[in-house]
Amino acid sequence: MRRRSFLPFLAAQAIPDFTCPMDPEIHSKLPGRCPRCGMNLVPGLPDPLEYRLHVDVLPRAPQTTHTTSLRLHVTHPKTNKRVENFEEIHEKLLHVFLISEDHRYFAHEHPTPEPSGYFRFHTKLPLPGFYRILTDFYPAGGTPQLLTAPLYVQGPPQEIHPPETQNLRVKLRTDPEKPIAGLKTMLFFELSPFEGVTPWLGAWGHLLSASADLLDLVHAHPAWEPYQNQVQFNLIFPRPGQYTLWAQFQRDAIVNTAKFQITAIALA
Repeated sequence: MRRRSFLPFLAAQAIPDFTCPMDPEIHSKLPGRCPRCGMNLVPGLPDPLEYRLHVDVLPRAPQTTHTTSLRLHVTHPKTNKRVENFEEIHEKLLHVFLISEDHRYFAHEHPTPEPSGYFRFHTKLPLPGFYRILTDFYPAGGTPQLLTAPLYVQGPPQEIHPPETQNLRVKLRTDPEKPIAGLKTMLFFELSPFEGVTPWLGAWGHLLSASADLLDLVHAHPAWEPYQNQVQFNLIFPRPGQYTLWAQFQRDAIVNTAKFQITAIALA
């Protein structure tokens, strides 16, 4: 009697599925880098768990007229232990975005790593009122995280330098022309002049989307390599309403930040 061999089946089962931690829809049967964001593909991702972000603010009542120090750390959701090891995401261990409640102030920063898993950042927040802190990081052994924390600043308003494009003109076209909440919107950023445009922090661009109430925040990267002078991002706006977009591109070693307003409509 012939025996059926299960070796081919077992060999096929043993082939790992390499996935991008940042873009989990990217799969490969071989190790390598993600064609979208450039991160190393890993052989399978752990189940997603939301870590806990802790932000110590000094002084405890920040003022617009003084420097504010932020000390950040992360704890594991099951063990409550402080995370000390992080994987790089786009050339940094931690990305921090600061947005004021009126969307006038925007900053994309990278705090300094300190021993034992702490990060520290010093800044002056020029506007009084509420701010949303958004952090983007990848704890070793976990999955990439986007976590937020609130911050309230007191004092008189100070001079503010809005985001600007210093050596680049940026135009935005969307498809569909009127974005529909819950469905994919393709955003095409036309850069002029394109000569001198280079990747910044491992990507051809960075995009932050924020809802009017700062509850829906997305940090995105281009869907593809640039086509001619256009860089494409794909977003899903979760709710109808107005969103602010900050798109960042590097040209001749200068990071340009372009700000746009988008209204997502409800699906008819």
